[in-house]
Amino acid sequence: MAETTFDDFSGDAEARWDYVADRVMGGVSSGRAEVIGTGPDSVLRLTGTVSTANNGGFLQARRRFSDPWPEGVQGLDLRVRGNGARYYVFLKTPDLSRVWYSYRASFVASPDWTDVRLAFAAFEASHDAMPTRFDPSEVRSIGIVAYGDDFQADVTVARISLY
Repeated sequence: MAETTFDDFSGDAEARWDYVADRVMGGVSSGRAEVIGTGPDSVLRLTGTVSTANNGGFLQARRRFSDPWPEGVQGLDLRVRGNGARYYVFLKTPDLSRVWYSYRASFVASPDWTDVRLAFAAFEASHDAMPTRFDPSEVRSIGIVAYGDDFQADVTVARISLY
């Protein structure tokens, strides 16, 4: 299958992407997700302070969608840059029984633009009670996530493609 752009943050990207922090569950992390630019040079930037205090520890830019990804897709390509920290992609399918369940893969966002390839086979279930594998055509939510440690988050995504 040829690579297909899932999101390049052009058009009405701010309406497609939501910001969520651990404050919804009592955490104290704070930040923001914003679409910067217009047209083909638009990017999504997630910034803030991730804190594990009070059972917290995440900031997330999330996109929900209803149209299935094409049959045969094997992973995601992301064009990213950041502050050298580790970030995550969280994927969700409708059959997950808990809101905090997801399939996760990590990447490091270097200061220079980098293409990151994440095979779906490399995504891991976040909890033992979940199935270990998922059907990519069932994914209905993708998140770019600063997660799990106390740190300053700063990651920018220029493009997400399916391969």
